[in-house]
Amino acid sequence: MMNTDTALAKLDAYYQAMPPVAAMHLRIAHYDGERLRLQAPLAHHVNDKGCAFGGSMNSLMTLASWGLVSMRLEAAGLHSDVYVADNQVRYLAPLFADLEAEAELSTEASWDDFIASLRARGRARTHVEARVPLPDGGVAATFRARFVAFAKG
Repeated sequence: MMNTDTALAKLDAYYQAMPPVAAMHLRIAHYDGERLRLQAPLAHHVNDKGCAFGGSMNSLMTLASWGLVSMRLEAAGLHSDVYVADNQVRYLAPLFADLEAEAELSTEASWDDFIASLRARGRARTHVEARVPLPDGGVAATFRARFVAFAKG
């Protein structure tokens, strides 16, 4: 099991190794064990209206959620492949600022149950929620997804 800084560096390396993700110019802004926050500059995600491209907000929320699940499994000492199975996105307001997405486990889900299931069955699923905040404290977009993990070797 690796320490948090090493795990975050590994997560960042995963992100940067995927060409579409590297093109997003995202950075890991914060991780506290319960939430993962990613940021990306608006200049790389602007649409024809001068605001953040909806697909970029969706991608950033997906990556924050995937990263959160991956970090929790890393902390538990589990080597697994993590996939998004399905998601629901709501776009609530235009964002005319740099993008930020913060992910956390859904209130009805449990990290302990997720990890125990993965250890016992070699696969598990959980639900994660994320949001893109507006500078004024509102919300530009919300995201809810089901993630699955499969144990490796």
